[in-house]
Amino acid sequence: MDDPANSAATGGAASNIPEYTVTEISGAVKRTLEGAFGRIRVRGEITELKRYASGHTYLCLKDEGGKLRAIIWKSSASRLGLAPENGVEVVATGRVSAYGDRSEYQLIIERLEYAGAGALLARIEALRLRLTAEGLFDPARKRPLPLLPSVIGVVTSAQGAVLHDIRTTVARRFPRPILLWPVPVQGEGAAERIAAAITGFGALPVSGGPVTRPDVLIVARGGGSLEDLMAFNDEAVVRAAAASPIPLISAVGHETDTTLIDFAADRRAPTPTAAAEMAVPSRAELIADLAQKSARLTGALLRMTQERKMRLAAAVARLPDLPALAGAARQRLDDRALRLSLALPNLLAARRAALARAERGLPDPRALIAARRATLDLRAAALTASLRHTLARRQETASRVLPRLSDVPLRALLREKRARLEGLAAQLEAVSPKAVLARGYALVRDAKGHPVTLAASVKPGTRLSVTFADGDVQVTAEAQGRLAL
Repeated sequence: MDDPANSAATGGAASNIPEYTVTEISGAVKRTLEGAFGRIRVRGEITELKRYASGHTYLCLKDEGGKLRAIIWKSSASRLGLAPENGVEVVATGRVSAYGDRSEYQLIIERLEYAGAGALLARIEALRLRLTAEGLFDPARKRPLPLLPSVIGVVTSAQGAVLHDIRTTVARRFPRPILLWPVPVQGEGAAERIAAAITGFGALPVSGGPVTRPDVLIVARGGGSLEDLMAFNDEAVVRAAAASPIPLISAVGHETDTTLIDFAADRRAPTPTAAAEMAVPSRAELIADLAQKSARLTGALLRMTQERKMRLAAAVARLPDLPALAGAARQRLDDRALRLSLALPNLLAARRAALARAERGLPDPRALIAARRATLDLRAAALTASLRHTLARRQETASRVLPRLSDVPLRALLREKRARLEGLAAQLEAVSPKAVLARGYALVRDAKGHPVTLAASVKPGTRLSVTFADGDVQVTAEAQGRLAL
């Protein structure tokens, strides 16, 4: 059995321990945390980042030894100073609180900053490498600046000394209209405003609109710390600069400062004043250059003129005397005419003398004919004597042979030969052209002796020869189908 004294002691001791509800404990822990820490700054790396449709953002901050849950309410998101990303080391400013439903404590973040220059530079370098891989910094994308822009666009703060430097430099070198798009150059929302200004300038109409689009664009701000220049390292600003249809000059910070917009711009200027000098030429230098080129051009033209004059004078010196040439040609013509007038009579006289000499060398035609006739008579007499002698011999031979021949066979043979000869003569007569002509036909030939068979081939005025059975007649064709003797 239990000892009553012990039981009473035990019950009394239990009644001395305070008793709390879960809600009371959670509230006490929350008040303790908020009272002990108040507003604090916590450094850590962002992990487990989640954004909800409500606009609230949940994340964790961690380091080598622990992890702290944190939350960014929608009302504080626009004032953070930077957009949270996983893997970025930041310094979060806020207050510690507790969430009793899960027995968790958490940091309510009101502002974020990069944890030192090292983290900023690492983030900038990572973005630079990614944009370089996309080709946004390719030198082939760079465009030349216009020689003399009609309007210069400037994206910068309206209150800083940068705008004054640009205005005075442009007015000193070559006055041009300046179109300002005022933007904040650092702080919350600066990057979005700068990107919107660059895009807005590029969206202006080239001509015909109420505001003329600039020919060149200057994005500028004065020097500052790395955190102050972070707006110009923003990805949206860099992409807007790379996509700008207007040639863009980056003039952010001092000469030693480098931002990502410098890589995307068409030209980088070490200072805003240098950017203005790049945008417009020096009027005095242009006038001096123009005067120098004009002097050089004038000198070159004078030298060319002198050279041409010298060459012309040399050519003229080498040319012959034209009047003298004409006189010599005229004299030669007169000489040739005189010689020609004397040559024709001399030629005729020489031809007559040669003809006379030839005539004297020719024999007398009458004597020549008489001699040829005497020769012909002699040959005729000789031929006649020969024929008579031959005939006498033939007759003597015939007289010896004929008595030995029978009269009947000889006569029959003669009749046969005569009949055959008459048949051949009849055949020959049948194919003789003269027999055809004897029947009333005629043979028509042209001047060359070729037969004419078609009247259509005879042209008026053609001379023709018509052959009849008893001779030829010369005719002329007057028209088709008509002949004239």
